[in-house]
Amino acid sequence: MDAMVNSAESENPTESAAVRVLLVDDEALMRAGLRLMIDGAHGIEVIGEAADGGAALEQVRSLAPDVVLMDIRMPRMTGLAALRALQEEDDEARVVMLTAFDTDDFLLEALRAGAVSFLLKDSPPEEVVQAVLDAAAERPRFSPEVLSRLVRLASTGAAGTGADPGGTVEPPPATRPAEAPAPDGITGREWEVARLVAEGLANQEIGETLFMSVATVKTHLGRLYHKLQVTNRVQLAIRVLELGG
Repeated sequence: MDAMVNSAESENPTESAAVRVLLVDDEALMRAGLRLMIDGAHGIEVIGEAADGGAALEQVRSLAPDVVLMDIRMPRMTGLAALRALQEEDDEARVVMLTAFDTDDFLLEALRAGAVSFLLKDSPPEEVVQAVLDAAAERPRFSPEVLSRLVRLASTGAAGTGADPGGTVEPPPATRPAEAPAPDGITGREWEVARLVAEGLANQEIGETLFMSVATVKTHLGRLYHKLQVTNRVQLAIRVLELGG
């Protein structure tokens, strides 16, 4: 799988403090596999497990994890419902949604509800570990496959299409949004940065394209997040498309 996309590719969170993780999936085998992948890696500590969203809420309240790795679709109470409940409670745990490409109907809703990142269920161990570390450091992380899928869904309104009969979907690459003027309150330069984010470009690539430093790109992103009331670059990409960018 290609390198994951994130907003601070060259940074690594400190490994001195343990990252406390709660695993949430209705399949015991999946939880066991995740535990084997991450428990003890780079200071990560798995502190609990839950088999549905309701149990996850109870575990979050009692264990106060830093990161929750949670399946987006489960019986009794979905991961999406649990995520919304955590947001309503203003809980500080960062939620990384476990997803497959047959969950289009939930992806955008989970993002808008406050998911920090999305992780494909078949991701290799090193990507699972890095996603947890990035989430703990409040850095969103998305595989290129998920990013392009999210941008396509936002631009076409195609949520809920599901997977093909074979269970695999080849998402088209994200394409450059059509030219559009900057919305009120957004400078022309900020809008250029926003549109390149909507293409799926990383900070360094944006800087090279617009002839600015990565630090300047981050400054523009911070202003865009505040002005457009979003919390990560995929939410920003979706907002750009919603605004006709």
